[in-house]
Amino acid sequence: MLYAGGVDVGSTQTKAIIVDEEGNIAGRSLMPTGANVVLVAEEAYRVALEQGEIAEADVEYVIGTGYGRYRVEFGDDQITEIVCHARGAANMFPRTETVIDMGGQDTKAIRVRPGGDVLDFCMNDKCAAGTGRFLQSAAAALEIELGDLGPTAMRGSRPVQISTTCTVFAESEVLSWLARGRKIEDILLGVHQSIGKRSFGLLKRVGLEGEITFTGGVTRNVAMVAALEELIGRPLNVSEESHFMGALGAALFALERANGITKDIGVTIAATNSEGAA
Repeated sequence: MLYAGGVDVGSTQTKAIIVDEEGNIAGRSLMPTGANVVLVAEEAYRVALEQGEIAEADVEYVIGTGYGRYRVEFGDDQITEIVCHARGAANMFPRTETVIDMGGQDTKAIRVRPGGDVLDFCMNDKCAAGTGRFLQSAAAALEIELGDLGPTAMRGSRPVQISTTCTVFAESEVLSWLARGRKIEDILLGVHQSIGKRSFGLLKRVGLEGEITFTGGVTRNVAMVAALEELIGRPLNVSEESHFMGALGAALFALERANGITKDIGVTIAATNSEGAA
């Protein structure tokens, strides 16, 4: 049996996927990225192999992607996460026309062709106010576990207005609302809506037609999914595997390489800043 692997080293989490020769997920792992990126990439890959009971010698090709893709030293090649998320999303949801990828460091809106080829994209790489980092700042300020943010926000009914567009000042604004006596759930609802609006701005720039697939670690946050769906006006494609989309896309590209298939995966840069994404 032929296998291929993808390792997505994000700013906060590292994901690894092993696929079989049919492109089915055979093994996976997820762990915090931490400071030693090289070691974490190796460990994530090893755990995915163990989880799938796969011998390393049976893996023909490995591709690294994400923030730390060049630190996947055992990999055979590296591909940008933009292309990998598009490919993974289209594989899991074949009718995907747009992808919104929200990670710890940035958020990307990606327009795709059938099959996952990238047509266009834009991102907020100059500011983290529309990303998971903003949620981390809010969690720290309110002394609440990151995993509790979504369920707590869903209990809110009177969202506060978050005016800051900078994560650096997010903590002070959150604490300011708390000092005014506002409920934690209403503060968090406002935080999620603020992030949602910035992400929606990115989506509008690449197009809102067709099915939209949500990828990245923030997909596990129910309040973030709800905030985006309310703005878009229809359900998003989301699954329990959505945070693995980048690694899945990398593994699928690796499978093609293992089978001797190569193609141009270049993309057009629509914009590389957060201006107009509010």
